[in-house]
Amino acid sequence: MNNKVTRNLYLFPYALWIVLFVVAPLLLVLYYSFFDIEGHFSLVNYKTFFTPVYLKMTLSSFWYAFLITVIALIVSYPTAYLLTKTKHKQLWLLLIIVPSWINLLLKAYAFLGIFGTKGIANSFLEAVGIGAKQILFTDFSFVFVSVYIFIPFMILPIFNSLNELNPTLLDAANDLGASRWITFRRVIFPLTIDGVKAGCQVVFIPALSLFMLTRLIAGNRVITLGTAIEQQFLVTRDWGMGSTIAVFLILIMFLIISLTGNRKRGV
Repeated sequence: MNNKVTRNLYLFPYALWIVLFVVAPLLLVLYYSFFDIEGHFSLVNYKTFFTPVYLKMTLSSFWYAFLITVIALIVSYPTAYLLTKTKHKQLWLLLIIVPSWINLLLKAYAFLGIFGTKGIANSFLEAVGIGAKQILFTDFSFVFVSVYIFIPFMILPIFNSLNELNPTLLDAANDLGASRWITFRRVIFPLTIDGVKAGCQVVFIPALSLFMLTRLIAGNRVITLGTAIEQQFLVTRDWGMGSTIAVFLILIMFLIISLTGNRKRGV
């Protein structure tokens, strides 16, 4: 009985935190979504969301998030695999993670200088005879910077899965005559799929709601759901429409988590 009371006492601060800073904000967003720009109760925001403009914006957000996730995965998986083979793998992993500690705004401004007309990237292109190009404010620059920012979050769960892989399984596959590709396809990748799923979650979901990079790096050429929410709250002052977009974004995030979550299988 005492143990139960003690456990409930320890649980109370966490439950209070979740209610105040998770549940309450979600309910507040849901509440505001039922009011139009004039403050009247209405379902017009939900009707507006299903117009071609917002549906196209949703598909665009999915496309860019998918592109960023796939490129990050293609870069991160071999990198994580090589890290597990290095002598000082924890040190190398730390060096990869350290840039994620830097403020996102500072990294964005750094790329403004790198991709600018007189930046390092264009200086290199001129040096090799290609000539200066418009790199900044393009889809390429947006995807490139987004991938750079999210790569550490993709590498970490994949590295943990690869690092926990039982080496005797690889030896067994080798003894049975499996090639490296067969070993990877039939042994390594299936056993590290949980790390891949976790990495895709922590990249795809934030990539859906990017808004600062769309302004600074893409020059508003890329419009995502996150950008739309920012414009509705800060520019048009339509909190109801902004909340409606946020509601659908939250539902999409929960759907992605449920689809990519780990399912326990019976033995």
